[in-house]
Amino acid sequence: MTKILMTSVRDDEQPAIKNYAKKNNIEIITTPKLIDDAIDLTTDIDGLVIQQRSKLPDDIYAKLHANGLKQIATRTAGFDMVDVKQANANGLTVTNVPAYSPRSVAEFALMQILRLLRNSYRFDHQVANNDFRWFSDEQSIEIHTATIGIIGVGRIGGTLAKLLNALGATVLGYDTNPRTDLEGVVEFVAKEELLKRADVVSLHVDLNPTSKGLLTAKEFALMKPTAGLVNASRGPVVNTADLVTALKAGEIAAAALDTFEGEETVAAADRREKGLDDQPLVKELHAMDNVILTPHIAFFTNLAVQNMVDFSLDDVLAILNGKQSPHEIKL
Repeated sequence: MTKILMTSVRDDEQPAIKNYAKKNNIEIITTPKLIDDAIDLTTDIDGLVIQQRSKLPDDIYAKLHANGLKQIATRTAGFDMVDVKQANANGLTVTNVPAYSPRSVAEFALMQILRLLRNSYRFDHQVANNDFRWFSDEQSIEIHTATIGIIGVGRIGGTLAKLLNALGATVLGYDTNPRTDLEGVVEFVAKEELLKRADVVSLHVDLNPTSKGLLTAKEFALMKPTAGLVNASRGPVVNTADLVTALKAGEIAAAALDTFEGEETVAAADRREKGLDDQPLVKELHAMDNVILTPHIAFFTNLAVQNMVDFSLDDVLAILNGKQSPHEIKL
């Protein structure tokens, strides 16, 4: 019987995993550990599915190869934690799940855009301190009068654009490959123009050498002082130190960050006792009343979790059966 190991498994994934194993007559071993700490479990398995944000150790690829593995499937869209070249050099095919549910992240980004437009972050802090007043500078913007800029108009960004268009917002887009199928929905412009015109900028790009540090002090200086930023892509896309400075200086009004630099040691972690002293920039963001932090959960919906499990396991079985996965990452 085919045996597959899945690492970093949460309780909410177990029903989908059990259903898949039963349906396909395979054995699936699960562990909450990262693959870094579960390498001993790979000595007697056929396939591997991982999920993590931290970079895989350099020596792990040779160990997996020595244990007879042929592939690594990450049940995420992002794959920057895997050194694909090292994996391939050790005979390991790498796959990801590029479109587990574009609506999951798009809907989350829409929610955060609305929260920024309606200044809910300020009211949250005030009410938490028993201050139920409201002030003139807290007057909000109705979304059908707003201009929203989307950087990265792919599956998720395009889905968000359609949702915003349905609500009557003006949607600007910046992408290295503008989409002709979104004519009438998105006005594609240069990044600089988008930053200058948008009331909220929402980021939906992959993490790669060209997108790392995509927004820095230079870009924040172009934005309206009333504008907000949503990041539901990857943390390093934004220079966090520059963002903190821009927020403090009033160059932009607010930020809603589901991904941020340093999240690999913060997201999904209980920091109630330890605090954030080891991540000073995250600590600084957390203390600001114009920042909304969430622990990388934009993807976390019923359909997305089901698809992440099913699609990643489909890829494993395809490769083990000598077929090619449509989700193979080729560099």
